[in-house]
Amino acid sequence: MAMNFEQARVNMVENQVRPWEVLDARVLDVLGSVRREDFVAPEHRKLAFADLCLPLGHGEVMMKPVVEGRVLQALELTPNDQVLEIGTGSGFLTACMAKLAGHVTSLDIHADFVTAASQRLANAGIANAKLEVGEAVNGWQPTGTFDVLVVTGAVYQIPQRFLGWLKPGGRLLVVRGESPVQHVLLLTHEGNGRYREESLFETDLPYLKHAEPPRRFVF
Repeated sequence: MAMNFEQARVNMVENQVRPWEVLDARVLDVLGSVRREDFVAPEHRKLAFADLCLPLGHGEVMMKPVVEGRVLQALELTPNDQVLEIGTGSGFLTACMAKLAGHVTSLDIHADFVTAASQRLANAGIANAKLEVGEAVNGWQPTGTFDVLVVTGAVYQIPQRFLGWLKPGGRLLVVRGESPVQHVLLLTHEGNGRYREESLFETDLPYLKHAEPPRRFVF
């Protein structure tokens, strides 16, 4: 039997995302319009709306829909926001943010992810996103600063250089901590090197390359 993707999308929004306290109408509209099934591997299309992290390759995963919804709501994106995403992955969150913000620059260490996500974004008619290949923790450096920085892989500690990429008043959303209990944090740059930190919820995601916990020796 063929799957009714439109009904599955409605069920995802109404039965998963909204009950997880995602009530922002713009966010719900975006999750209800961007075709999530087109951003997963063909073998996972029927699982695109399940309450699961889906494997992407390279040990990476696509976040659960409920987590994506909470992330998008917490960012409070506006049409003027310039966004930097660290961790393109499938490109789905990139597409959603591009619908809500002015422009998205998205970085991933895996060139094949960037190639696939670029094609998916083009197929979805997303024109205000720029994708780049690079390693964010130690290597890549942007040419400017951003209103919003979203880190879609976990970090054991927030790299100091990430904070320097935020404009005053900018927001940084990052997953910090030690698996299996990591915290999704929202940091707001209040100026003069001050950042207000808010813990939003717990999750568990793979670490960014070079942002893993230190190795511990067991005797």
